[in-house]
Amino acid sequence: MPGPLAGYKVLDLSQVVSGPLATMLMADQGADVIKVEPLTGFGDVTRLPSFAKNGMPAFYLNNNRGKRSLGIDITTDEGRQVLLDLAADADVLVQNFRPGACDRIGIGYEAIKALNPNIIYCSISGFGPSGPYSARPVLDPVIQGLSGVISRQLNPEVPFPDMVRNLFADKSTALTAAQAITAALLVREKGGGGQHVEVPMLDSCLYFFWPDGMMDKTLMDDDASPGFLLSQVYNLTDCSDGKIVYFVINDTQRHALYDAVGHPEWKEDPRFCDMAAMTNQENFAALGVLLAEAFAAKTMAEVLEKLIEGDVPCGPILDADEVIADPQVIHNGTLAEWDHPLAGKVRQPVPAARFETTPAAVAATGSLRGEDNDAILSEIGRTEEQIAALREAGTIS
Repeated sequence: MPGPLAGYKVLDLSQVVSGPLATMLMADQGADVIKVEPLTGFGDVTRLPSFAKNGMPAFYLNNNRGKRSLGIDITTDEGRQVLLDLAADADVLVQNFRPGACDRIGIGYEAIKALNPNIIYCSISGFGPSGPYSARPVLDPVIQGLSGVISRQLNPEVPFPDMVRNLFADKSTALTAAQAITAALLVREKGGGGQHVEVPMLDSCLYFFWPDGMMDKTLMDDDASPGFLLSQVYNLTDCSDGKIVYFVINDTQRHALYDAVGHPEWKEDPRFCDMAAMTNQENFAALGVLLAEAFAAKTMAEVLEKLIEGDVPCGPILDADEVIADPQVIHNGTLAEWDHPLAGKVRQPVPAARFETTPAAVAATGSLRGEDNDAILSEIGRTEEQIAALREAGTIS
């Protein structure tokens, strides 16, 4: 059974992660995704040879599996016409150039819409199509800084903030874009036609961060009660032989925590007996000292066993190799292994959403830049002679 997006054609002009991860998710769900790559440099910058084999890097595969690659210079008249011909019957076009760049070379929304009024044209940008920052270059940590993520990525034991050391903003934007594109396709299926979808990274990241990260900035009246941000109460806990993570969200779990560390008497202590008492800063700080001492006297195994018995959310801090071997990851079939003709054996996560009747699957392919040029161009009517002429002129790879 084909995936839920089978039959849809997607043109992916984007690079790095914010666009490519979005379109890879669509490829996993069955869409035919054509990745349009420039002829300069390596093509998509994720093709830089880091963790690579035979010219196929892990970073590229992790954002572009399942796509066909068209290596082409779209700044030339011939290259732009190829793109326009592809867009004429495409369902989706995704680009993450700076605002105005596509318009300047004749492939902006209005130009594409004139050819294909039903297209969903998704523009991903750092800050949005206008405004004081719109023309600036952007990278993920810049968005983390502007959205408040870095300021609240604060370990209480280390008195300075730090960035999230993975592409938090890029990946949250990619998920936002994939969902928005699918929603726009649904509108089109209901007769609403095509449309332009703008996805600023700043807005996407802040939307993703806000539910817990900005609780204290949500209620604006002065009589709102005080509280704790999760960044203030989340912490790693040191046992005698390593670190674990746990969190209690109700009194039943709190009492189970006290039992697990060998101090059931704390359940009767008015300073610590319930969640209401824990809203007092002095009580919270005093319990933190006592819990640190209690955990430090126990091994990870014994305390995790007791916490799990008490239905307290908890777990060990796994390294990368331990994640791959984790029993639940194995049981879920979270990771798939497949053979790539150049990269060899590849391991990647499967699509997380499980569709009952239209299952998504790992699209187990990954093309070199321009590897699919001839097939893609022949689909829009270019003859072998015309393709050869484009290659001779340096328009395609």
